This record gives sequence, C-alpha cells and structure tokens, in this order.
Amino acid sequence: MSLLHKLCGIVDDCRAEYEYGKERPMRWNFVQSQQVVQKAGQDRRCTEMIGGNLLAQGDNAAFMEWLLREGGMGGKLKMIYIDPPFFSNADYAAEVKVNTDKIKLAAVKQKAYRDTWENGMEEYLSMLAYRLLLIRELLAEDGGLWIHLDWHAVHYVKIIADEIFGQENFINEVIWTYKSGGVSKRRFARKHDTLLYYGKSKKYYFQAQKEKSYNRGYKPYRFKGVKEYRDDLGWYTMVNKKDVWQIDMVGRTSSERTGYATQKPEALLRQILESCTEEGDLCADFFCGSGTLPAVAQQMGRRWIACDAGRLAAAQTQKRLWNLGADFTVWEAAPVQTDSPVCRSKSQRQKEGKLLAEAFVKPAGVSQSELLTVRLLRYIPPEGVYEMLDEKNAKAVKRLLKKDSLALVNFWCVEERPADDGILRPKRMMMRDKNGLALECEVLGNSFGNVQGEIAVQVWDLLGGHQTAKVKIEKENKR
Repeated sequence: MSLLHKLCGIVDDCRAEYEYGKERPMRWNFVQSQQVVQKAGQDRRCTEMIGGNLLAQGDNAAFMEWLLREGGMGGKLKMIYIDPPFFSNADYAAEVKVNTDKIKLAAVKQKAYRDTWENGMEEYLSMLAYRLLLIRELLAEDGGLWIHLDWHAVHYVKIIADEIFGQENFINEVIWTYKSGGVSKRRFARKHDTLLYYGKSKKYYFQAQKEKSYNRGYKPYRFKGVKEYRDDLGWYTMVNKKDVWQIDMVGRTSSERTGYATQKPEALLRQILESCTEEGDLCADFFCGSGTLPAVAQQMGRRWIACDAGRLAAAQTQKRLWNLGADFTVWEAAPVQTDSPVCRSKSQRQKEGKLLAEAFVKPAGVSQSELLTVRLLRYIPPEGVYEMLDEKNAKAVKRLLKKDSLALVNFWCVEERPADDGILRPKRMMMRDKNGLALECEVLGNSFGNVQGEIAVQVWDLLGGHQTAKVKIEKENKR
C-alpha cells in the first residue's frame, strides 16, 4: 500500500492513541528541578509559574500531556512554533569547543538529535501527528501554530495538519529563503524552508507587518494617494509583508551562534511573534533546540514555554536565558513512581558525578564588610553525558578531564543560600566565552546577608551535565 493510502490510517491511529492517552495513568511526571529568580521580589511558587516561563527537559509528547492534565493548560497558548526533525535521514551533532592549555583537543562532537526512522516516513508522520493533536488542545481559540519543515516531508505533513486543524484553518505557506547551504550539479540549489501557519479557529490573532516594496527602476511613481519614501537605494512604498522571507541563517561569526545543530535565526522568530502575538501573550516551542523561540519571546515581553528531549539543548537554552536575565522554572521528566521507593546504590550515586568548591571570607577594606571568595576545585560530570558521545569522543573527554577537571565547565553560579526550597537566587553567574571561563569569583559578603554558614554552587557543563554542591564558608585564616 502506498504512503498516500496510509495517511488516513496514520491519523486515525493517532486519534485513537490520543483518546486512550486521556484516560491512561501518567507514564511520566515532570518534577521541578529549580526555579530561577534573577530579579528581587520575584519569588513565586511553582504553581504560580505554570502558564509561563517554563523550560522542560524530556519527551515533548509526555510534557504536553502533563501540561494538559496536571497543569490545566488546555486552551491557554496564544502561539506555538515547532521546528521538528525534517525526515532528513541524518543524525545531527553539536560541536563543543573546549579551551584548555593543559591538553590539545579538537572540538568534541555530541549527538544533538536523531532524524533517522527505522520504519520510514510512516513512523515519522505518526510521531508528528500525535503531537499535533496535543498542540491543538493546548492552543487558545485565537491562537496559531507554525510548523517549520523543508522539502523532505512538508507535503505529507500539510495533508495531516489539514485533517487535524481543518483545511479551512490553514492560513499561510511561508517560504524562508537563505543563501547558506550546499549546491549540486544534479538539481537547483535547495535554499529555502517551508513554514505552515494554521489557526485554531477563524478567530486567530494576526497583525499584518509592513515591508519596503521598491518601485520599478527605483524611481518615484507619483500616483495620487500613494505615499512614497526614499532611501539610499531608491524610491519605495510600504506594503503588507509577503509570504517569502529572505533572512540570513546564523553565521559562523554571529553573536547568536551557540554551536547547536540546525539553529534558527532570531530574526525569523521575531517576525512570527510580531505578527501573531502581543506583549504578555504565552507562546511555546516543543522542539526548542538551543532556545531561539524563548530567547526572542523574552526580549519581546512575551511569556514562554520551551521543551526539548536533549540534555545539551536544555543546558544551552538555560545559558541563553541566563544572559537575558530571565526568570523561569526548570522541569525534568521522571518516571511516575511506584508505591515502593527504590533506594539508590553507591554505584548509582557515583554515576551522578561530583562537584568540589571552596568558599572563604576576609576583610574587604570597606567599613565592616567582608569579601567572599568562591573557587571551583574539581568537576566530574554525571555518566549520562557520555550517552550522546561516540566511543572516540567519550575517550577524548575522559582523557581531558584527567588533565584538567574543570575544562568542561560551561557556566556556573553562586547562590545566596543552599536551594532547599528549589529556588535558585544567583548572586554571580560566570559564563564561558571566547576568552575562557573565570573559575573564581568575589562578592561582598554583606550582599549575602549571612556569610557564616553555607552557600550553594551550581555548575553546568558543555555536554549538558549539571551538578550542585553546598559549600561551607570559612574564615581565610582557618584555611
């Protein structure tokens, strides 16, 4: 049977699975791992945070089910953008560049996400159809969905999306064209992606944006009632934006570049958000990668929800949002627990990695104030980070850590107090950049309120691992 004949069956099977999923016990729960608060007076409990700014690591279908059943988020999202795998039959890697003077090491390649499908297009379309059913339930009546694809599967996905959202609710096919990418002597160069835009209903919100339309020959028309403008190139009028967008990809030297595979430019997401949302609206990306959608939403005053299955994607997104001063809650997928808890063995605890740091105070030379110094000493990543490395790269990383145990640290922070309440209140954040990473920081002790007890230090590594340590503060003369 041809794939065309199977399309109806794919949708029907996903509908049945979707209806069954509403009644079955939850297979996955999402547990709050931390609540990041960077602005004074913003301490809010997790129940108040549901509805925006959430970053989740885990399967996006399980997360959407959790949002609907546990979070009460049905009909609450104004705009959803998804950039799923394209059915390219290739797996993608992110390059991790490690800077250290102690050992020469080429960039480490880590698996970012899988886009190979054992059962071909049918398996891929089933994956996507089930998630489109969940997305439709999450969207508000005036909300809209953007599906970002390319030539591999967009024609099949369009048919499935028409079935789920209704052909009458299809709004636009937008072409994003760019210069980057390869060429071939056997075909025209493939230089565009396709974005499918659907409304939940005919009530969808849309605000047309304007763009320049240059006159023929760049000369003035002087038509009655037509307002014309002039720039260095020539004369133009302002018209509603067309459905072909020319936006550059994220270049190798771009300040946006994270190193994550298939990263999308902020300008693309900004154009979508300007057209389909207003300030304060809640938007989401359930294949968030390195976090372009939440980053742009944060800059534009929108609330956001982001999810990705990858450990590296979640860490990259968190770092990006840290740099923007965002407040958000981080959730991690966990299997639903049985009645009898399982005790962790010593070997299991060792697999979680280790973080060592020291903290001490000394007189700051300022009236009755002390200077708190915090220094990283050693970092062992959790074993889970090696799951996304091949054997060659895993051995290279382990060899590196024997020479320089802190070489993998990507960013770290010092907290006001140990985060027993799950709220992260950073006093200082140290980020790795092209000049390296500061492994020591100093903070005036009185900014912590009490420098006689403990602080918390948190570290995120370049492979997506994460560790927290409580550090006792000592007097300098006792060291």
